[in-house]
Amino acid sequence: MEHIISIKHGEHLQDENAIVDDAVRILAQGGVVAVPTDTLYGVAALAQSKEGIEKLYAIKGRDEKKPIAVCVHSTKCIEEIADITVSMDLINSLLPGPVTIILPRKPSLNPNLNPHTPLIGIRVLEEESLTNVLASKLNAPIALTSANRSGKQSCIAINEFAEIHGDLDKVYDAGTIHSSGKCRLGSTVVDLSIEGKYKIIRDGSALVKTEDVLIQHGLQREE
Repeated sequence: MEHIISIKHGEHLQDENAIVDDAVRILAQGGVVAVPTDTLYGVAALAQSKEGIEKLYAIKGRDEKKPIAVCVHSTKCIEEIADITVSMDLINSLLPGPVTIILPRKPSLNPNLNPHTPLIGIRVLEEESLTNVLASKLNAPIALTSANRSGKQSCIAINEFAEIHGDLDKVYDAGTIHSSGKCRLGSTVVDLSIEGKYKIIRDGSALVKTEDVLIQHGLQREE
């Protein structure tokens, strides 16, 4: 079976359901795959899988003290894994989109994922994105981080992270993601864990829009 799967419109389009089913099987069995997102290529594992999370940390060469975000398929799912500290209207103004919101995590989330923090970063991608489809099919959060060795440049094409292809169960190739350098910034990361306040953790690619939304909803910036 092929290791690199094209999900561009073309030869694999007619196999879309088979591609999704195969990715679901891999993740459910504790595997790790590379997927395109709205900003960068990411590597993904089932957040509730101990085996998957251990593989993800190993592939990244990542310190467990550096948190990994999760992706859920709808903002309605956020309350299942985190305590909501802001209005859903605010959340729905930011997500889906290139934004990661940080909230207090619930005990139901896998303790092997980010064991050194009481918080969790959460993303919701566009409905048609592969990661969103997988989260929906699995009805579970997916741990998602950039497809590179920890500390190296983020990637917008699969050839840029070729060194980890052999460690992945599958690589899903959607071509180059947004050729502008700006998109290598990844998502804007904002900490909303304290009611009434926000803290920008990473400027990312949607800082201006994110801050506009937060200010409109009366939140105060914390440095």
